[in-house]
Amino acid sequence: MKEQIKDHISSEIKNDILYIKDLMEGNSDLVIREFRFQKLNAALIYIDGMADKKLLDDYVLESLMGREEPIKSIYDIKERILTVSDIREVKKLSEGINAMLSGDTLMLLDSLDMAYVIATRAWAARGVGEPASETVIRGAREGFTETVRFNTALIRRRIRDTRLRMISKTIGVRSKTDVIIAYIDDIVNEDVLEELYNRIEKIKIDAILDSGYIEQMIEDNNLSPFPQIQSTERPDVVAAALYEGRIAILVDNSPYSIIVPTTLANLFQSPDDYYQRWFSASLIRIVRSFALLISIILPALYVAVTSFHTAIIPTRLAYSIAASREGVPFPAFVEALIMEISLWLLLEAIVRLPRPIGATIGIVGGLIIGQSAVSAGIVSPIMIIIVGVTAITEFITPNYEVTLGLRIIRFLILIASAIIGLYGIILGLILVLSHLIKLKSFGIPYLAPLVNTEIRDFKDIFVRVPFKYYKERPDYMNTGDKIRQK
Repeated sequence: MKEQIKDHISSEIKNDILYIKDLMEGNSDLVIREFRFQKLNAALIYIDGMADKKLLDDYVLESLMGREEPIKSIYDIKERILTVSDIREVKKLSEGINAMLSGDTLMLLDSLDMAYVIATRAWAARGVGEPASETVIRGAREGFTETVRFNTALIRRRIRDTRLRMISKTIGVRSKTDVIIAYIDDIVNEDVLEELYNRIEKIKIDAILDSGYIEQMIEDNNLSPFPQIQSTERPDVVAAALYEGRIAILVDNSPYSIIVPTTLANLFQSPDDYYQRWFSASLIRIVRSFALLISIILPALYVAVTSFHTAIIPTRLAYSIAASREGVPFPAFVEALIMEISLWLLLEAIVRLPRPIGATIGIVGGLIIGQSAVSAGIVSPIMIIIVGVTAITEFITPNYEVTLGLRIIRFLILIASAIIGLYGIILGLILVLSHLIKLKSFGIPYLAPLVNTEIRDFKDIFVRVPFKYYKERPDYMNTGDKIRQK
């Protein structure tokens, strides 16, 4: 599967030009500009649409073809003649061709056993805009784009430290995707960094089209419904993670950065928690924790109580539920299953449709389907309320991938409650908790700092204490520089 490109650069450029033409046969976007310079044959080779033609015209071709004064040495081209800021020498033709396919320009000259690579990347790119999937009330409105160098610059603006490292790698045998590994040298957990490098080196695939590819290939347990790697569109979230000693991975062509390691607590935190006053942020976190519990067990609790444990329902409420379910032909479990699946289908339809249509479908579809189902006697009104409350509490979670995992858990607990009632709910929660206790992200416990950590790390889980108490970085991260504030 590995691409075979010769390394030797010929001293006669016509040989290399013929080789490149044969290698790129049939490609209409390949541009080879041959010209004469000081009685030598020369050529510029680039991909149309990926290279900056104006830069080549004004600072390369004009500098070379317009020069009449003879040069002392051909090596003066780089040192004295070309007025471009980024130019480097390559000894292998394969390196030059790979750079050309990335948007740079390959320059060949007779009598040279090397080539020049001129930085001319200038493809069409989306500007920096507001993140679509992570909105905040207070905070920066900048989000990552599909160009990896734009993204590294957004991080550099927030971390003006010489110890910030941006290590470049190329992954994908055919795609040769640029991947940046970012961390702060004196803070990062060295064990986690080494483990990340080992896992990335094992990736042998033809193409990396998005950061999601890498995320799935380096996570600890790919059978778990819970994400063990955090993904984000926000540079401020990445910067905060780097300051905690974690590592960010940025992938070219993807607006999502992934962060390792992560914990369940990290996935339930929002940037707003730190941009607002500590008291209101703590209250929101407590509400978010209760919403998590409600979204998991509410439909299952309704099924268990109405099917197995009717004696625990207050009399008036029992009469109200019985009256609302009169005429419904299905048991409570089937009723809940129908509404859950309908809600899931409706949400997927909203996501896939264009935004103007999706918003309309969400409102009209929800009202029509819900009202029609009640009028037809397929489901009861109280089931509509339960599913609606479940949907609201589900989307309070800041991370969408966690929401998908919780949806799977809710279905499993719903099935368990339909079999053995409240005992099924308790058993399901115990199994989920056991799974979370065993789960790790690059050696860090997934439930940290709730397990295996110092009591001081509890100040940033269910509540957020004032900033003056954040003296040290999280203990469970085992960072190099542990002091955050004096």
